Amino acid sequence: MHFFRKTNIDFIGKRRIWYYVSTFVTMAGIVWALFRGIEYGIDFAGGTEVQLQFQKNVGIEEVRASLDKAAIRGAEVKYYGKDESGVLIRVREGAQGAQAGSEATKKVMDAVASGFQSNKAELMQEQHIGPKIGAELRQKAFLAVFFTCIVILIYLTFRFRFVYGMGAVIAIVHDVLVAFAFAVICNGLVPWLNLEMNSTLLAAFLTIVGFSVNDTVIIFDRIREDQRKYKGQTLKEIMNRAINETLPRTIITSGTVFLTLLVLFIWGGEVLRGFAFTMLIGVITGTYSSIFVASAIAYDWLERDTKKTSRVTVGGRKQSASKNVPATA
Repeated sequence: MHFFRKTNIDFIGKRRIWYYVSTFVTMAGIVWALFRGIEYGIDFAGGTEVQLQFQKNVGIEEVRASLDKAAIRGAEVKYYGKDESGVLIRVREGAQGAQAGSEATKKVMDAVASGFQSNKAELMQEQHIGPKIGAELRQKAFLAVFFTCIVILIYLTFRFRFVYGMGAVIAIVHDVLVAFAFAVICNGLVPWLNLEMNSTLLAAFLTIVGFSVNDTVIIFDRIREDQRKYKGQTLKEIMNRAINETLPRTIITSGTVFLTLLVLFIWGGEVLRGFAFTMLIGVITGTYSSIFVASAIAYDWLERDTKKTSRVTVGGRKQSASKNVPATA
């Protein structure tokens, strides 16, 4: 990675462009996600989920017809895995003709056995979640992300300053929203990519939060060090220097994590594929936001404070703008 050692990119000077890019990507993703709708997993919505493995390939419409014949209305049927022999049947809580828990699984298995007598299906996995528990899990998932951001804001306020903490938290929210939007948009585009909102994707979102703030703290630490070493330079020059100095570390770390997640995405299997995909998006946005969002927001905030301070006079003299230096950890 010798190529990245002596870069001199004006990251702060181009921050307005990246503000527009971030806003466009985030808003477009959220609007599209709202337009398409959010598909909750059984652990968030409540109901019964049954994974079946048929001996031969089957048609979705044939499976649905068997369920309808058994008076199981409103069931969701789709493929999972790399071929059309794996079928995922989801019967949400309150669906017509389906009882809760094991009774729902038994009814589904009976319906499939009756409709596919020459193509037996093996029960691979079943999951039962009550509607009340699902609602509680959705609420707790939101609170988990919210309080994580609050704790990070408090930590960075004590370690640096409030403005740096706010920059980091805004970058984190940006990363989670982009990853969430991509998960909703890409869900179901191919049969083997299951990105419904469940506890696995929640774990991915929280991991993205930790990854993003780690890279941001590294940059903020270097900004503080360079402010002590280069006191004659402007804040813009110091921030650009700090980002360029940490760029090799950022590229190496993010690139290594990205390649690991790519391997996990390709060969990790059905269960881990959704987590790996969401994390791949999170690594890209987390690296991007640490450079173009968190530092840029901190810079604009500090520059605004400096302009306000310069207008205030004390005893006929202008106050110093020394507040740009983060507090010592």
